[in-house]
Amino acid sequence: MAVPAPGALAGEPIRIGVSGPFTGGSSPMGVAMRDGIRLAAQEINAAGGILGRPLRLIERNDEASPEHGAQIAQELINREKIVAGLGIVNTGVALASQRFYQQAHLPMITSVATGSIITKQFLPPQYPDNYIFRVSAPDTLQAAMIVDETVVRRRLRKLAIFHDSTNYGQLGREDLERALDRHGIKPVAVERFNIRDVDMTPQLIRARNAGAEAVLTYGLGPELAHVANGMVRIGWQVPLVGSWALNMPNFIDNAGPNAEGTRMPQTFIQEGDTPRHRAFIDKYRKTFGVERIPVAPAAAQGYDSMLLLAAAIRQARSTDGVKLREALETLQERVEGIVMVYDRPFSRTDHEAIDSKRALVIGEIRNKNVVFAYDEDRKRDAQHK
Repeated sequence: MAVPAPGALAGEPIRIGVSGPFTGGSSPMGVAMRDGIRLAAQEINAAGGILGRPLRLIERNDEASPEHGAQIAQELINREKIVAGLGIVNTGVALASQRFYQQAHLPMITSVATGSIITKQFLPPQYPDNYIFRVSAPDTLQAAMIVDETVVRRRLRKLAIFHDSTNYGQLGREDLERALDRHGIKPVAVERFNIRDVDMTPQLIRARNAGAEAVLTYGLGPELAHVANGMVRIGWQVPLVGSWALNMPNFIDNAGPNAEGTRMPQTFIQEGDTPRHRAFIDKYRKTFGVERIPVAPAAAQGYDSMLLLAAAIRQARSTDGVKLREALETLQERVEGIVMVYDRPFSRTDHEAIDSKRALVIGEIRNKNVVFAYDEDRKRDAQHK
């Protein structure tokens, strides 16, 4: 995609790779992320580009396939000659593809994928420099918030974990088990399902018979809808709390009334509580002709990842990969994003922009929209951002 640029920008375009699932079950996250990146790039070009050069986004659909994602990474680097990468939604795709950015010494800023090990794949001493950065909330933080919601706030101790069989689901289950263990709790049931499974009845019956007082989830929208619908079908009413993917429209719409009350950690909720949030939401709606942002955190994180990369290019005054990595690790510019204000978000040893639960809130599905579950989160969010 060539982002429209003013005629005054005559320099060679800065080519940035953008990859994610733009079709299939993960596509609501991928499309929202891509469109958030597009918005930021359009704004940057309208303001004169960077170093007198326009941004050009080279977009590729990885279809949530690790194999295809790895091929795309190589194509973007070797054939398209990108200077950096943005995007990636699925943890398995990230783990399969980001090694090519590492080998090419090109920064990859992960906009959505949340697997806890994503930024830890290339650490010293084996790798002296790490080129993988992230602006989404790691699953270690999300798992801790899920457990706080159920164990601390709701005082429940008999918990079941439902997870899919992908890298995302398996690693998320491990994060949940570790978070529960810190409270001295072992789950009464751990149930697994595959992508495209539609009948969760056996797993749900086992969890109910084990006495579970809530279901904690790590999966994606379509399958999670079958979990919620299956709970109602067997007449089992307990809280459903899980990772941020419970905000996907293919969960909310497919589960319908059975999604009501579901809770999940969020980095951004589509409520215009600040002028900057309102402007972002209004521009997204107008530009892409939608009322509801498909996955609001993915859109906001995509937008912010583009802003952070732009700040690094300005600081480095170069598109050289080594210099961009160094600039990201020592970023001087205070970047006003949508998820948060980024003040030295990365360091040489910490490539997580979001490394505190203070940047997250608990969302709840009400009337087919994700809203703040707690008023104090709404107030803190507005003040913090």
